[in-house]
Amino acid sequence: MTSPHPGDALVQREDKSVYETDEPVLYSVADGIATVTMNRPSFNNAQNSQMTYALDEAFYRAVSDDAVKVIVLRGAGKHFSAGHDIGTPGRDINKPFERKHLWWDHTNKPGGEQLYAREQEVYLGMCRRWHDIPKPTIAMVQGACVAGGLMLAWVCDLIVASDDAFFQDPVVRMGIPGVEYFAHAHELNPRIAKEFLFLGERMSAERAHQMGMVNKVVPRDELEAAVYAWAAKIASQPRLGLSLTKTVINRVEELQGLRATMDMAFGYHHFSHAHSQVLGAGQLGGQDAKSMVQANKQGAGA
Repeated sequence: MTSPHPGDALVQREDKSVYETDEPVLYSVADGIATVTMNRPSFNNAQNSQMTYALDEAFYRAVSDDAVKVIVLRGAGKHFSAGHDIGTPGRDINKPFERKHLWWDHTNKPGGEQLYAREQEVYLGMCRRWHDIPKPTIAMVQGACVAGGLMLAWVCDLIVASDDAFFQDPVVRMGIPGVEYFAHAHELNPRIAKEFLFLGERMSAERAHQMGMVNKVVPRDELEAAVYAWAAKIASQPRLGLSLTKTVINRVEELQGLRATMDMAFGYHHFSHAHSQVLGAGQLGGQDAKSMVQANKQGAGA
């Protein structure tokens, strides 16, 4: 009898995550508008799996409610989202969840398969799922929209930002070619996308608007009113007409290569994770939450 392939071996990993809240996402409905609020303000709405699955549940709830015509995604506190959770006590990378896609549990898988399976589920898979929500979605962005935060804004149909908002994908510093939902060259001109990734610098809301990535920029104290004014106007349109219009434009994006680009980038993304592990630098190229925050602040002149 031949020995099993080493890649089929299973491993055990201890889940040490401690959650600071039982409600990482808040949900409310008024006047045909569902509001989905990321609720980890003490960690700048960093996205752990607890939050990701709660977001999915909230979006599903909004889609299922015939009274909801439009969905607003926002973040509690100072920032929209600082990205994926790579360093809070609630980082739950080793906790199993009831999966929403046809991928197996990642928590007991060896080597590069661990992150590959996990990120197919909670990052690429979830974002594609949310991008195809059949109801219009608006991202209400204030403060930081960094790395994984970009993914959550980009899946929305419209982005309205406050004048103090900024956008950034600094993960090339980890040796990784951008976040998993790789829409950079579709949200931005390719040359601007290269600048955005190569330098890893903050892009202001105003420049993001000039590049066509953001629909509207308003003063911080006018952000909520501006978003809900648009949401109310959209909510006055017929449900099916909105859904069909969104479907057509989403399919155009796919014909322009959005899905194929993501598939290709996701493969390179995980090659970089595996390469980093082989070099002994861990999954994140020797970086951690603290080092990334410090480098981001230095790059911003803070």
